[in-house]
Amino acid sequence: MQAPTSLQIRISWPSGHLTASLDDTPTSQALTKALPLVSTARTWGKEVYFDTGVSVSRETGAREAVEPGTVDFWTDGDALALPYGPTPISRGDECRLASPCNVLGRLDGDPGLLATVRDGDPVRMELLDA
Repeated sequence: MQAPTSLQIRISWPSGHLTASLDDTPTSQALTKALPLVSTARTWGKEVYFDTGVSVSRETGAREAVEPGTVDFWTDGDALALPYGPTPISRGDECRLASPCNVLGRLDGDPGLLATVRDGDPVRMELLDA
């Protein structure tokens, strides 16, 4: 049985927002301590990522190929990575990240909404009250 997800965040950009449920991991804890934060969106294929200013180590379960809609932490870039489809290095339809990332949780809504994020958009991430 899975442990209950304990943390909820909202990610907003000029044309929309999504909420996400994060698992209780060391990376999630470090990230939520830094919230709220405002950053600049970057896009890479069908992935949105942005700098968080949080620096953590790669966890043992870090993965490169993930499902669309996962919330991932790119330790090499101190960034949150939100894939919703193939990236330039994907094989087929998979979501392949630039390097292994810590998987933190899942977006609650349709990850396809991330297609409305433009490179350079301001992004705000905040913790939702439990």
